[in-house]
Amino acid sequence: MLGKVLDFLYDLSLNNDREWFNANKERYVEANNIFNSFASSLAGRLTAIDPQIGPLQLKDMTYRIYRDVRFSKYKQPYKTHFGAFICRDGKKSPYSGYYFQVGVEGQGNFEGANLLATGDYCIDPRALRVLREDIAMGEGEFGRLVRGCDSRFEMDFEGCLKKIPAGFPADCQDADYLRLKRYCVCYNAPDEFMTSEDLMEQTLELFRTTTPLLHYINRGIEYSLEQQQDDIILSF
Repeated sequence: MLGKVLDFLYDLSLNNDREWFNANKERYVEANNIFNSFASSLAGRLTAIDPQIGPLQLKDMTYRIYRDVRFSKYKQPYKTHFGAFICRDGKKSPYSGYYFQVGVEGQGNFEGANLLATGDYCIDPRALRVLREDIAMGEGEFGRLVRGCDSRFEMDFEGCLKKIPAGFPADCQDADYLRLKRYCVCYNAPDEFMTSEDLMEQTLELFRTTTPLLHYINRGIEYSLEQQQDDIILSF
């Protein structure tokens, strides 16, 4: 389904400069339209599985292909992937969600090329503490939810703490998850997955298995937001 998108991104990865991009602008527009159409359909179908998402516009979940190179060690002007973050209240909200990315290997890509992920890689520290408290007191619930995800998903332990954070029990059932800084399960899909005729159905089924885990994560985030709101009210 996304074969033309991958073809464009592969050629872009070999010619990542403005001259080539401008000469192939029509190919970019076609690839972008194909991806956006898939992302819109995916968001609509996911809402039926997870009503917490709610209605979203395309701008609420997709990203520009142009890279901000001001503070990056990678100076190529264009991303070699298209991505959509489908979550409650849109990509700029504090909530976690479902991320779908099609791409090719390139410098600065998030977690490789093709990616399905559920959760978030940048959770507010206050929400992070709430999640850790939930996990520590959850008697193994978090681990059960992780194991309930399709086996192709793996928890992202990149950059995790070397030790259990201070103040948390090292002997609780899900202690290892307390070291996480990201609460996100990831599946690095092969190109064959992205070009399959039943890509939409496969993607929906994979994400469906992660919905209970996502709700657990967002429950902690929502509680932390309520705490912050209460603190603001008490400060007046």
